[in-house]
Amino acid sequence: MISRRAIDAIEASDTDDLLRVIDGYCAALEWELLLELKTRCREALSRGKQLWGVEEHIRYRLALEAPARVAGPIVSEGQSRFTLGPLAEVVASTKNWRDLEPHLEAGPVRRTVAAERVIRGDEVDEDIADLPSSIMDWEPLYPLAKYKADRVQTPSPGTPEMVETNLPTDFEAMADPASEDALGDLVQPWTGESNGRCQTVTVQGSHLQAIRALGLTQARVARLDTGGILQWMAWAGASGGAHGRRRGSASGRYLAWWVITNLADLDWPADPAAVGEAAQRLKWHWFDDGSPDTGWVLRLSVEDQASNLAWAISAIDVD
Repeated sequence: MISRRAIDAIEASDTDDLLRVIDGYCAALEWELLLELKTRCREALSRGKQLWGVEEHIRYRLALEAPARVAGPIVSEGQSRFTLGPLAEVVASTKNWRDLEPHLEAGPVRRTVAAERVIRGDEVDEDIADLPSSIMDWEPLYPLAKYKADRVQTPSPGTPEMVETNLPTDFEAMADPASEDALGDLVQPWTGESNGRCQTVTVQGSHLQAIRALGLTQARVARLDTGGILQWMAWAGASGGAHGRRRGSASGRYLAWWVITNLADLDWPADPAAVGEAAQRLKWHWFDDGSPDTGWVLRLSVEDQASNLAWAISAIDVD
């Protein structure tokens, strides 16, 4: 049974002391006591105690630190709105699929956990929403979140070395809403849930003309290889920006494939070999205007010489 101190903290809605109790139970590996504490906090909510944040924090800590037999059912309870990241990604960051699989209920959460383990190198026998259940040989090591008890680290890929480039004075804008929407989807939480802004364009011509269509007259530009572009798109697609809800690494991979499929005009779900060929055929670039990057930034231009079309996205979010 949980301690008298924990019971008193619940009745007093003393969240600070409850967090200290949680830290102690985690350090002592007292998972059953944490489960009881979670149940009591949930019950106290029905009596007007403002402990929803504590209950969600317990779920987060169990997903992160408890063994699979405890963490799996916790994650299967469903999403959590206020934890540092989606619990499917949290649990997949510290436990493998072999251990988790017996303890996850059938449904969307199970498939998401499987997709998160795929991106970490596991091969799974599970439907993961139109993508292959293993990493293709043309895919890179994707950027992964590192979860701690009180924080999450989500470093962006490295920025390539860029060259000052004069941009063309003329460009011919085109209408390609499907491709522009797919690019914009990469940063939807930045613009829909945070302070971000995003601009996407399509032109007939080169990637430099696409950058020019964003309003720049001069830019620093660098070529990105297939691995680099997938890492950047997956990082952005996983991120919530400054204040938005993080979607997770598996969502980032999915959205990167979705962008490539739209730019190359492939059917969905796309053949993995065709996606890989398109990713390597398209010419990808990073660009900026020379000003310091702060916050969350995504600036990409891409050119399809076969169709003589090019696209660019410029997105930024700040605290």
